Amino acid sequence: MGRGGQQSLPSTSGYDHLSEVPSAGFQDDPAVWDLVVVGAGIAGSALAFSQGQAGRRVLLIERDLKQPDRIIGELLQPGGYLMLKKLGLEHCVDGIDAQKVYGYCIFKNGEEAKLLYPEEGFDADVSGRSFTHGRFVQRLRHAAASAPGVTVRQGTVKRLINDDGKEWQDGQAVTGVLYKASDDKEHIATANLTVVCDGMHSTLRKKLGTPDLKTPSHFVGLKLKGCSLPYPNFGHVVLANPSPLLFYPISSQEVRCLVDVPGDKLPSVATGALAAYLKETVAPQVPPQLRSAFLAAIEEGRLRSMLNKQMTLTPLHRPGALLLGDAFNMRHPLTGGGMTVALSDTKLLCDMLQPLPNFRDSIATANQTAEFYTKRKPLSATINTLANALYKVFCYNGVAAHEEMRQACFEYLKLGGIYSSGPISLLSGLAPKPSLLVMHFFMVALYGVGRLMQPRPTFKGVWMGVMLIYVASCIIFPIIFKEGIRAVFMPFLVRKPKATVVIDRMEASVKCAIQQAQQKMDE
Repeated sequence: MGRGGQQSLPSTSGYDHLSEVPSAGFQDDPAVWDLVVVGAGIAGSALAFSQGQAGRRVLLIERDLKQPDRIIGELLQPGGYLMLKKLGLEHCVDGIDAQKVYGYCIFKNGEEAKLLYPEEGFDADVSGRSFTHGRFVQRLRHAAASAPGVTVRQGTVKRLINDDGKEWQDGQAVTGVLYKASDDKEHIATANLTVVCDGMHSTLRKKLGTPDLKTPSHFVGLKLKGCSLPYPNFGHVVLANPSPLLFYPISSQEVRCLVDVPGDKLPSVATGALAAYLKETVAPQVPPQLRSAFLAAIEEGRLRSMLNKQMTLTPLHRPGALLLGDAFNMRHPLTGGGMTVALSDTKLLCDMLQPLPNFRDSIATANQTAEFYTKRKPLSATINTLANALYKVFCYNGVAAHEEMRQACFEYLKLGGIYSSGPISLLSGLAPKPSLLVMHFFMVALYGVGRLMQPRPTFKGVWMGVMLIYVASCIIFPIIFKEGIRAVFMPFLVRKPKATVVIDRMEASVKCAIQQAQQKMDE
């Protein structure tokens, strides 16, 4: 049970909504927490659970402990499920009507390419899982609340604080947070380590890094009922015009459809422009087996949308604080890689913290976590690059060379064998190798050039082949440069961050904060 009171995993006999995690009182709060986690989403809840199991005193602060309602974060790739198992949280996909996912089927102009997740070398249960996002998050929150040493509290974090309990300033050590709790009062939580994972709309992100944020498109989400997917237990991607459509099961009775709408502006819902776009432009491209359910979902009128974000961030190594999850890094959600990255980062951070008996020694803690942002790169950059590059390839833009790349990608995957097993192993998160990604990306381009040379080379074919290579290079190289070439391919060459002066200051700050907190307790 958690320190916040009696807490057990919720009953899941009904699937619609799981019970709200109760917000704990203040009577058992320590003077100084080992760890304060801001945000009880995927990464925050998993981190709190793991650190609670490791014997840490953890405060998990979440703005709203009710079951969230989102249209993404519903497909966990096999690599993400593997990380969930390693964190001891695989039970969180039980009892929520989650569906196993065994691969993808891609559709283009009436043709299909079926891709199976790799199985060799993994346990039989290591497959993808799809579910309703809110149910999964609630299961994670209840698991965190049931862990020893974890206190879950509803509250809104206002700012990071220094050792004086005032707003943190550049050059100071982060020694906790100030938050407004459900009692409508402001409270200070002093901590040896603060991890910020407050999601895509993070209010603290800019304090801990310099973000580069792009918004390439929107997802419009529909829930299809009374229909069966062409391939049960598979994700479905339709290479539509102008951008892809996604279909996957989220329960035994429901299918999620996500329609990508390029650009940072969405057709108006109020005027009916969005519904008209879905009916006139999108519906004719939906597989016939799903079209009637798609149109019925439009008529039902509950069109959900969200802005898709891509974000790389240059972290600022602030002693006493780290970023995690979507607060730190986002990629286009086309490939469903976000939860895999979040859980992988969480597992990595837990492994790095594990040798420490506690976090009181600020120098030891800072040294132990200094390489976190670099060690995560090979996996996160592979998934980020794949997602952002595939999105650009799969979108139709009217350029002939780009369409050749799009067609080459589809036909390459149709070949099967290593041509499909390599890319799907990357997408699944089970083989996150940047070199493998770059190799397959340019193999696709070269395969496209080979197609253009058939039945014999022509000047037009050669020119189009040159343009195809140019298009491929323009897609992938900027993405890799954003991720950082050294960090992605040669992380051993990246220097370990130095913060000795600030660390010394942090040690003094934390000691002062502890002394002040203890004095207040004595009073």
